[in-house]
Amino acid sequence: MPPSNRTDVIIVGAGIVGLATAQAITNKFPRLRVLVLERESEIAQHQTGRNSGVIHSGIYYRPGSLKAELCVRGAAAMVQFCRQHAIPHEVCGKLIVAGCEAELPGLAELERRAVVNRVPGVRRLPAEEIREFEPHATGVAALLVPGTGIVKFAEVAARYALNVKAKGGEVLTGAGVLAINASSEGFALETSAGPFQTSSLINCAGLQADRIARMAGANPKLQLVPFRGEYYVLRPERRGLVRALIYPVPDPRFPFLGVHFTRRITGEVEAGPNAVLALKREGYRKTDFNFRDSVELLGYSGFWHMAKRFWRTGAYEAWRSANKRVFVRNLQRLVPELQEGDVEPGGSGVRAQAVAPDGGLLDDFYFLPQGRALHVCNVPSPAATASLVIGERICEIAARQFDWQ
Repeated sequence: MPPSNRTDVIIVGAGIVGLATAQAITNKFPRLRVLVLERESEIAQHQTGRNSGVIHSGIYYRPGSLKAELCVRGAAAMVQFCRQHAIPHEVCGKLIVAGCEAELPGLAELERRAVVNRVPGVRRLPAEEIREFEPHATGVAALLVPGTGIVKFAEVAARYALNVKAKGGEVLTGAGVLAINASSEGFALETSAGPFQTSSLINCAGLQADRIARMAGANPKLQLVPFRGEYYVLRPERRGLVRALIYPVPDPRFPFLGVHFTRRITGEVEAGPNAVLALKREGYRKTDFNFRDSVELLGYSGFWHMAKRFWRTGAYEAWRSANKRVFVRNLQRLVPELQEGDVEPGGSGVRAQAVAPDGGLLDDFYFLPQGRALHVCNVPSPAATASLVIGERICEIAARQFDWQ
């Protein structure tokens, strides 16, 4: 049965954050008519369905940031939700390994953040204890993070959608937003599934969030730049090289975590990702290209400021993308026994990286309220991990902004 074209709340985007927001609203405000619009034919097709499936602990994030605040609570809520709904998951823990003495200060900073952010159970391991947890990993020291887990977030998103529908909300796929017209009564949306009207609009459009914000008359003061993350997978007979998750000490200049090993809930072991500039917002293949996306990217001053600052890193990422031997060499810093023949090409995902006009990389969640609209402009990792509490936070902001009683 098609939804009526007049509703109280429209949420644009049926990724994990949009669906978590819809779930929170239908739980707290059951009388509101909630409609989620999704451009694709299925939910969770982009960042939700293409990430590595890690339930993050909260150790990486700057104390006092929204990421730090929401991730620790979000991880606990995610594990509880998976147990409640019998969604396959595992709290397997992970190691963050310092490969050399120069990385020890970075490891110490993560240890400090673990304490301040109240990440449970984190402890430092000397070099001789690393192999007790990961027999094939080496380093000069490591942090054991026991609360890290794995899950298939597309299954979590599917459960959110079922919960929304059970409470009377609707999720409509194949409904890409083409235009948004504001009025005193709210918004009129033209979509590929027809017109819709709403009193309140919540933009959770992920890779398209900045465009949806501008359609609605907002100025997010940023642009989303797509970075493709490419993975290899260990051949089945070599999966024994990795028990759970093995990460390097990340470069603090970037919101990326470096190439690492992740055992998936399916048993497959991924190695990666890198971070390569994509010329299409949903550019999952190296050959993907979109003229509009490329023109917008190259015409944005923030991109050129970023490129000027980090061109060497970008060039190295592109070289590593094109050269399997270099990729494997990076992975060997964590697991020296790994050989080039042990891995084969895997999947890929695209991260929507918010870039400010001065070239700065936004590294925290960013919500932009404006009138009868709320724009979720930047929710990178750990958004999937923290999606339950992010949805609740967005619901709280919306309730105040839209005066829901």
